[in-house]
Amino acid sequence: MLSRVLRDLAGGLPARALGWVFPDETTAALLLEGMPAGTGNLVLSYRPPQPVVYFSRERLRGEPNNPFQQMMAHKVRGDLLRAEQLKLDRVFQLHFGGEEGFVSVPPARLLFEVTGRNANLLILEQGEGFGGRILHAAREITPSRNRFRTTRSGGQYTPPPPYEKLDPRSLSAEEAQVQGLAALPLARWREQVDGLGPLLSAELGRRAGFTEAPGPERLPQALSALASLVDDPSVSEGVMTDGAREAARTEKAAQLRKELVGPLDKRLSLLTNQLSDVTRAEEGIELAAQERTEADILMAYSHQVPDGSAEVSLPDLTGEGEVTIALDPLLSAVQNAEKRYARARRREDVYERLAEREPRLRAEYAEAHARVQALETASLSELEALAAQLVSEKPEKVPYGLRFTLPSGLTALVGRNNKENATLTHRIGRSMDYWFHAQGYAGSHVLVRTGSAGRELSPPDILYAAQLAAAHSKARGSSNVPVDYTRIKHVWRPKGAAAGKVNYTGQKTVFVDGDLPEN
Repeated sequence: MLSRVLRDLAGGLPARALGWVFPDETTAALLLEGMPAGTGNLVLSYRPPQPVVYFSRERLRGEPNNPFQQMMAHKVRGDLLRAEQLKLDRVFQLHFGGEEGFVSVPPARLLFEVTGRNANLLILEQGEGFGGRILHAAREITPSRNRFRTTRSGGQYTPPPPYEKLDPRSLSAEEAQVQGLAALPLARWREQVDGLGPLLSAELGRRAGFTEAPGPERLPQALSALASLVDDPSVSEGVMTDGAREAARTEKAAQLRKELVGPLDKRLSLLTNQLSDVTRAEEGIELAAQERTEADILMAYSHQVPDGSAEVSLPDLTGEGEVTIALDPLLSAVQNAEKRYARARRREDVYERLAEREPRLRAEYAEAHARVQALETASLSELEALAAQLVSEKPEKVPYGLRFTLPSGLTALVGRNNKENATLTHRIGRSMDYWFHAQGYAGSHVLVRTGSAGRELSPPDILYAAQLAAAHSKARGSSNVPVDYTRIKHVWRPKGAAAGKVNYTGQKTVFVDGDLPEN
């Protein structure tokens, strides 16, 4: 589309420029005389994320709105000599001849980066090619914003880095199929096909007669529509309005989709690791059975094991041959057996705890995976509704910890890291406030503010706060998690201990599930 606009523009060049007008702070319009379509405005709208250039017969007005537009009006003057595009990229420049007069204006170039969220308009000194010194930039890009490519007034211009996309002029059906275009909605073809912007994506859907993913059966129809765009990239009047609006909605939907999918991807990764723990625990069960068998043999034939033996061969309890058992020579046969029993119990306990969680983990994985799949096809309204729901469900953040409200109305603060745990327990908490922590698990400190009177907690409050402590610990998702609670005055940090490490006394213990409590 950009190539077509510039080709039409080049047909009337050189052209007499009658001056600039600025309808708004990110739009500049140059009135040109003698164009094939008649006198009209070359409009450059450089507002991210949808910059656009077009020729308009509409009468436009407006004075410069900012210093950059003031410089455009004074430094970019004279006849428009030629326009050139950087390959098929969304970058082009206009060459101006300057003006002779009482105060002469030297020739200059105006370079437009029509590059979505990175759109920019720059005034360059006279020169050839796409390099040269920048006289002024509409958007200054400093190293703090982009360490790979800066755009600053007075510096040298560097074109955007090249990217690899499919060339619509030579795209074949086989290549489109291999690259997965058949599975992409037409609005998302611009992610892989060069030369497509928001407006042309909307026009592609109009010409194809549909906007969803074409699939193998309708792929030829979509490619035919794409070929027609290459021949004639003009946009219908309806697309210029409805299409632009739809393109903006598509951009917003893509951004929302990215924000919503990100946490789900992290959740899927975590669940995958937790399910891998279950698999390893299943392998541990086999080792536990072997260790129990060896321990039984050692107990049965302990009188036959010489002291200090590093290895011994004893009859199998099934009566089928002998079993060779490695021993710790510093321990007796009975002690070696007890050591194996202890290891077997630990493996079995780990497996039982993880096996109990496995159905819940698989259900959570299936749910998260289904939500990711649903987000890929969700409409903008559905994405906005989901985003609003997540915002409403998200616990309120405070300077220290997450804030929850107990059934009685008391406030509970949950530490999000060791530093916050230490701050809640040793700086914010008062002596009569209550402190909760999952027993035997690394996790958050939960502080319940009881006021100056130090009121007692009701059983529903205790269970609610205990569930917060369990759900924000390594025992999350488990059942029957022990949680200790006591007054802050009974909690102290040992000398030299790391942040978040405490000792406490006077505690009571309750057992709760490791899930967030329901409101």
